[in-house]
Amino acid sequence: MKKTAEETPETLAERFQALHEFIPAAERALSPEIWGYLIGGAETETTVARNRAALDALALRPRVLRDVSAVSTAAVFLGHRLRLPVALAPVGSLESFHPDAGAAVARAASHFGVPFLLSSVSKPSLEEAAKAAGAGPRIFQLYVRGDGAWVDDHVARAVDAGYDAFCLTVDTAHYSRRERDIANRFVKPWRANPDHAAMAFQAALNWDDVRRFKDRHAIPLILKGIATAEDAALAAELGVEFVYVSNHGGRQLDFGLGTMAMLPEIAAAVRGRARIIVDGGFSRGTDIVKAIALGADLVGLGRLYLYGLAAAGAAGIERVLTLLEDEVRIALGLLGAPDLACLHPGFVAPAPAMVTPHVHSAFPLRDFGPGR
Repeated sequence: MKKTAEETPETLAERFQALHEFIPAAERALSPEIWGYLIGGAETETTVARNRAALDALALRPRVLRDVSAVSTAAVFLGHRLRLPVALAPVGSLESFHPDAGAAVARAASHFGVPFLLSSVSKPSLEEAAKAAGAGPRIFQLYVRGDGAWVDDHVARAVDAGYDAFCLTVDTAHYSRRERDIANRFVKPWRANPDHAAMAFQAALNWDDVRRFKDRHAIPLILKGIATAEDAALAAELGVEFVYVSNHGGRQLDFGLGTMAMLPEIAAAVRGRARIIVDGGFSRGTDIVKAIALGADLVGLGRLYLYGLAAAGAAGIERVLTLLEDEVRIALGLLGAPDLACLHPGFVAPAPAMVTPHVHSAFPLRDFGPGR
């Protein structure tokens, strides 16, 4: 990883005037191995492409002659008012993208006004990241590497550090074959000498563990990696507060559905008993609007905010969020929706995709701009 310097909001606004301009800047800042880890997926990377295909296969149906002189992009999450209905998704080895790692993500999220999820396989510690977040909303995400008492200890630490919710990732029972990493002969630092005995706890994780968590802990629980209506219904029945619709950015099971293809059936199964988070290929303001219209409460951003982090640290993340906020505001105004609460499935319709889906197909101008 090449060290990046923080920039002022003014210089960033001049340097990055569209989201696609972060992509080449991030690629230049990272080694080829880390860049491949960032953009890659499992095996054929079909699930990566399907995430974009599912978003691209939805058109927007605008209503006109509505008063949109004032448009709000705000949302609420566990008592926190958010500027946008997004969260910065958990990412392993944030230190690979910027020296300040999770502290930079926490600062950016808090300063802008959105939640972040700190991965248990990222630096710094959950306590240090909480300090960096100040009063901002935060979630701790855990990969299970121990027994119930080990999980309980992490929950207690998260509660003491002021985390608003606790997230268990449930779609990593086995680690996938990520062939970009294999081709680059790249092994992530935390997998260089894997503790197979500890990792077996993740493979053994089951619904009884969810019941145990709900019986013992008051902190709201998020299950990340739900991909079917059946599992969403089970989670809601057990009192899980947040169902997180995700296929790990296409990095776990190859040939999975795109998350936006899953979202309507999951929303129907949950029936309001839990709130819904969704991630997977979300890159534009219109993507976020589509998700909220089809039943999501919050959208997780992964690769998108990492481009900002790699290019310009915490300030880069904030610039990404500012541009995204502008896109959401414009989309709402042109749809005839003065706020997010006005959105519903009638604003969305199936339509043929117009581009070949891939990890960057939301950015057809990524090779255009100053210096390229």
